[in-house]
Formats: sequence, C-alpha cells, structure tokens
Amino acid sequence: MTLDMYIIKDGKKLRCGYTTGSCAAGAAKAAALMIESGKKINYVEIDTPAGVRLKLEVNNQILDENKACCSIIKDGGDDPDVTDGMEIYAEVEKRNDGKVLIDGGVGIGRIERKGLFGEVGEAAINPVPKKMIEKEVREVSHTGYNIVIYAPEGEKISQKTYNKNIGISGGISIIGTKGIVYPMSEEALIKTIYMEVDMIEEKYGKGNIILVPGNYGEKIADSLGLVNGRVKVSNYIGDSLLYIYNKGFKSMTLIGHIGKFSKLSIGVFNTHSKICDARVEAFIYYLALRGASIEVLERVGEAITAEEGLNICIDEGYGEIIKDMERGAEKRIKKYLKDESYPVEVIIYSMERGVHMG
Repeated sequence: MTLDMYIIKDGKKLRCGYTTGSCAAGAAKAAALMIESGKKINYVEIDTPAGVRLKLEVNNQILDENKACCSIIKDGGDDPDVTDGMEIYAEVEKRNDGKVLIDGGVGIGRIERKGLFGEVGEAAINPVPKKMIEKEVREVSHTGYNIVIYAPEGEKISQKTYNKNIGISGGISIIGTKGIVYPMSEEALIKTIYMEVDMIEEKYGKGNIILVPGNYGEKIADSLGLVNGRVKVSNYIGDSLLYIYNKGFKSMTLIGHIGKFSKLSIGVFNTHSKICDARVEAFIYYLALRGASIEVLERVGEAITAEEGLNICIDEGYGEIIKDMERGAEKRIKKYLKDESYPVEVIIYSMERGVHMG
C-alpha cells in the first residue's frame, strides 16, 4: 500500500516510501504466515527501525504444505530510485530446529570484495534488513525457516546502480537502515561515495586517488593518462575529502569542470547550486587579484554561465585565471584538511577550451 507519510524538502512536500529491506521482510513474514495458517493472505504488517509500522500488499502468492512464496512491490515514494516499482520476492520453507537461514536468489547481488557488510560470496542483503526479516518471521513462529529473497528484474536494474563500483555483482542489494525511504537522501549518496573509496583502497592501496564530480571528469582523467582509482563525488567534495584524508591516502587529484571548481577555488565544499552559486564571484575575485579593470569585472559579473565568464577572461587577456583557480583550490583544500603539506592537485577543464587554458 502507498505510504501516507511526507517530508518537506526545499519547500516541497514529498512522499516517503519503503526500502527493499522492508519489502523483503514483509514478503518473508507473509510467506511464513501462509505456511502456518494454510491460507493465502493479501496484506501483511511489519515494524521498521524508523518506528513506522507498515501495512504492505502481498502479491503472487503460492502456497505448498511447508513452503510459500510471495512478493511485495517496492514503493520509493517521491525518491528518484531505480528500484521503485520492482517486485521483491521471498520463498520460505519451514524448518524444525529454530534456525532462520537467509540467502539471496535470482537478481540479488553477490559480494565480490572484502570490506562490505558481509563476506565475499554472500548475498548482498545488508545487516539491518536481515535483522528485520528474522524478527518478523520469528513473530510468526519459532520453528525456524529457510528464506530466499529474490528479484526477477534485479540483474537488469542493478546496471543502473553503483553496485558494480562497490564490489557487488549480479543484482541489486537489499538495503535500508531505517526501513523507510526519505526522498533524495544526501546521507545515502555520501555513504555510497565512502563505499567506493573503500573499494579503491582495497584494489589500489592508499596511494593517489582521483576525485571527479561525474562521468566527464573520468574522460578527462583518461585523456591525461591518470589510471589510479577514481571516485565520483558529485557535489559532496568536502565530505569526500575528509573521508579520503582520514583513511590515509597519500595524495589526491581532483578533476572538475570550471562551473563546479570555480566555487571550490574560493572555499565552497558543497558545490550544489542550491547550497551556493558563487561562480561569478570566484571569477571576479581572481580577476581582481590580477588587477583587472572595473569594466572587465562588470562584464564577467553579467555572465550567465562559468563557460561564458571564462571566455570573457580569455578574450581580455586573463586566460591564466584558470591556473590561479587551480592553485587557489589546492590551497583551500589543504586549509580544509588542516594539513598544509598534504599533496593535492586540482585540474580544471572547460567544455569549450579543454584543460589548462591560458
């Protein structure tokens, strides 16, 4: 059933949803109830770590004497989640020794690298969903169950997730620390970045690490022959810097577009436009340091995009401003990390002008 629960985000009312972990727990409980009652059921209720009790619709019920199977449809609410609308199944078989054994089937990823939430080879079912599943089926009976969670569309959907980057292959993860999806959770995005850093550490060690906001930064890294481990940090530069530094990486290289890294050059460590849009101010700051005239400052001040601002600078003979921004960003990163001797390199590119203009 649709969750009637909302949050206010950026002035908008957004509906919450429930996680794949809640779906798995609900499907497992529903299947256990069908085994014990000998009847198919249409709804099941479960508790979540967030303290919200969910009533979930049960689909695709199949009942045998000691085995049952059913699914719950994932509802991501107003969160842009690729797993929204997919069916999470549980196949449950009764035991008589009190044990609850949980595994993943078709469409559930497998852990390929150490350092995640389970052992290599195990199903990608996070600890909190596992606890939820066990708690809910033990409320039905203490006889014990074999439980297989699966998702027929999981392998296809997983190609749109970060699973491959963090060492999970073959399907989606069953996740959720609260059981409830809060739309556009920054916390979840930052945790994904941390997991990618952990995987880079395992694969490449703690040498140099490359930070890029997105896909194009990776292409620039390729063109420059930078082959070390890379992590996409989106707008969360500050959080990523601190995590990487405290993990003990020896150095960092940051590659980003002038639009984002002009902000970084004046000490903005979350570059999302809703947090701070100081692109023009960054240009004016560095132009002023080079003694540009008020007329040039005013022209740049009227620029709509960072690319336009940079083109004006180059046309007026201030192409070196890009290098000023790179050195300024490096200086502010070291100050942010409270380590003036830390090796960090910043590379800024323009879609029109390429890398290292001037």
